[in-house]
Amino acid sequence: MNKFSFTGSPILYLVGTPIGNLEDISLRALRILKEVKKIYCEDTRTSSVLLKYYDITTPLESYHNYNEEEKAQAIIDFIKAGNDVALISDAGNPIISDPGFKLVDLAIKNDIAITTIPGPSAFTSAFETANMPFPFLFYGFLKPKQQERENELAELKYIKGSLIFYEAPHRLLDTLNSIIKVLGDRDVYLARELTKKFEEHYYMKASELLTKANLKGEMVLIVKGYEEDLLEEQDRFKLIEEQIKLGLKTNAAIKEVANMLKLDKKELYKEYVAYKTQQE
Repeated sequence: MNKFSFTGSPILYLVGTPIGNLEDISLRALRILKEVKKIYCEDTRTSSVLLKYYDITTPLESYHNYNEEEKAQAIIDFIKAGNDVALISDAGNPIISDPGFKLVDLAIKNDIAITTIPGPSAFTSAFETANMPFPFLFYGFLKPKQQERENELAELKYIKGSLIFYEAPHRLLDTLNSIIKVLGDRDVYLARELTKKFEEHYYMKASELLTKANLKGEMVLIVKGYEEDLLEEQDRFKLIEEQIKLGLKTNAAIKEVANMLKLDKKELYKEYVAYKTQQE
C-alpha cells in the first residue's frame, strides 16, 4: 500500500468550487488557488470567471475528458518536479462525475501527496432539500441510449434507498419515460439551477414531472427507492428474468436475486424451476 507525506512534498490539491453562486467558496480554497503553481480545469473559459472574480492570477490550463489520457502524465511530471497544483471542475468537486480519476490514479502510483479542499456538491445540496429517505445511492449520469439506460435502471429497481442522478435538460423527457417504464411512476424530486438566481425545486410523481420536461439548466433528479417489504412470488421470478436479460446465466441470476432479497438460494431455485415448468 502506498503512503505519502505532506511534509516538504509537492501536493495535488482537489479543490471544490461553487456550483452556481460564486460566493460559495472557502477561504482555504481561495488561498490554495493563489499559492499553487498551476490550476487545471475542465473549461478555462468557465474557470477564468471564478479566478477573475477573486483576482487570482495563477496560470490556468485545461484538463478534460478529451485530453485526460495524454495530459495526466504531464501533470504528474510537473508535480514531481516540485510544483504544487490544483485540480478544479467547472462546478462542484473534482472526480464526482467530472474528470480526474486518471490523474488521481497516477498520483497514487507515483507516491504523490493528494488532499481535498472540500466545497459545494450539487447532489448533496439537492438531497438536503429533497425530503427523500436515507440511505441514498448517488449514480451520476445514466447512459444516453435508451436500452442501456433502461438496463441500468433495471439493476436499480429493487434498491430501497433514494436514487440520485445528474441529468441534462435535453435528456430529461427520455429519462423520465425510462424511469416510469422500468421503475414505475414513483415520487421524484428535481432541483434545477441550485444556488443560482432562477433556482427551482419540484416534488411530484414522475408522470407529473413529464409536463415540466422543457426545463433548462443544471439538474439533479432524485427518485424514491423501492418500498415493498416483501415481493410477490411472481415478482421474484420476474426479477430473475430481468437479471438473465442483463446477461447473467440462470444460476447466477438466481444467486443475485437471492442475495438481493435475502432469500435461500436453493429454495428460490426450486421455486423458479417449478414456475418455469408450469409455464411450459
